[in-house]
Amino acid sequence: MNKDLQKYYEDRFGMMATKGWQDLLEDVTDMLKATNQLGGVENEQQLYFKKGEVSILQWLVTLRDSSAEVYEQLQNEVEDAS
Repeated sequence: MNKDLQKYYEDRFGMMATKGWQDLLEDVTDMLKATNQLGGVENEQQLYFKKGEVSILQWLVTLRDSSAEVYEQLQNEVEDAS
């Protein structure tokens, strides 16, 4: 694996191991629960805006798992190439 790419993932995992990341994830999860509802949506523009909000919040909630999955795939590619 490219050293820059490896450092990128190591730095990301280091950030995600902090108390601050855990606090952020709790806040985002609460925001997702509150945002992932259609109450108050009055038109199509508001619906698409809410859809975008939910998409970003879901991305943050799943970032750790998706990063770990990609990192593992990259490591397997390096091992298979050896």
